[in-house]
Amino acid sequence: MSVAANLAQIRDYLGEQPVKLIAVSKAASLSQIEEAIQCGVTEFGENRVQDALNKMQQLSPNAVPVNWHLIGHLQTNKVKLAVGNFTLIHSVDSLRLAKEISATAQKKDITQRVLLQVMVLPDPNKSGFTIDELKASMSELLALPGIKIEGLMTITPLTNDNAIWTESFNRLRELRDELAQTYGIELKELSMGMTNDWQDAVKCGATMVRIGRAIFQDNN
Repeated sequence: MSVAANLAQIRDYLGEQPVKLIAVSKAASLSQIEEAIQCGVTEFGENRVQDALNKMQQLSPNAVPVNWHLIGHLQTNKVKLAVGNFTLIHSVDSLRLAKEISATAQKKDITQRVLLQVMVLPDPNKSGFTIDELKASMSELLALPGIKIEGLMTITPLTNDNAIWTESFNRLRELRDELAQTYGIELKELSMGMTNDWQDAVKCGATMVRIGRAIFQDNN
């Protein structure tokens, strides 16, 4: 199916639910991105800083303005390029990285919106704070100038087991609620769910889903 048809299916499922669709465009062509924009998509996710910057520059200057989200691992040597160019950085996975973003944002005199990436279930192939690490670091994270923590993000372990997906999503939501109550803050966003598991994520309270293949691949 076309990008338009794929988007129609996803939007039909989402209905009026307050879930923001992040179209993950890392493998999409420029024409596919432009088609998605024509279909009303305004939020795009990229895994790599330079790939995203290239696409930002290549898009038609007449295109509708869109927001870019960094969803992949951010290396500290790419922080200067990332800060200020992304509406939201989803993948702040350590206190060290948060401090780098904070320092860069201060130098640029901006506030960078971020999400904290949590490795809810053990997975040697994923990065992120463990739940205990995040609880121990939260006070220091909240004190960093130049960043605004808006919520949490997770990537589920590589599995086809819906029960594991659901456990991961529910535990992230519970952690978000606990941190918000403990510190008296609003952590609005839960970025969770990708092409394989986004429907389960929505059922568990996701406010953002990151979908690539289900939008940009021909599913015929």
